[in-house]
Amino acid sequence: GIMKLVSLFLLVIMLLGVEAIPSNRLSCSKKMLKDRDCHNIPEGVDHLRPIARNLQDHFWEGEGCEMVCYCNFSELLCCPKDVFFGPKISFVIPCNHQ
Repeated sequence: GIMKLVSLFLLVIMLLGVEAIPSNRLSCSKKMLKDRDCHNIPEGVDHLRPIARNLQDHFWEGEGCEMVCYCNFSELLCCPKDVFFGPKISFVIPCNHQ
């Protein structure tokens, strides 16, 4: 009866809770840009590194190569590389640690 329903409910919540933890890593963030200029990125994003010379306005964020940032006219959009490029493509993009 009721106890079975409650334990089922708790199990579902636990599964959803476990599921929700990694998805936080897979979310995107946006930062507004000063003067709508990709070369005038506000303080605090000096940890961006260009991904490739031929890939304009795309940057790695932070130390590793997990997060990709794209700069458009008014904002910097940062997403996990698997979300940004898709898992198949992100696998072949070389990571430059400079």
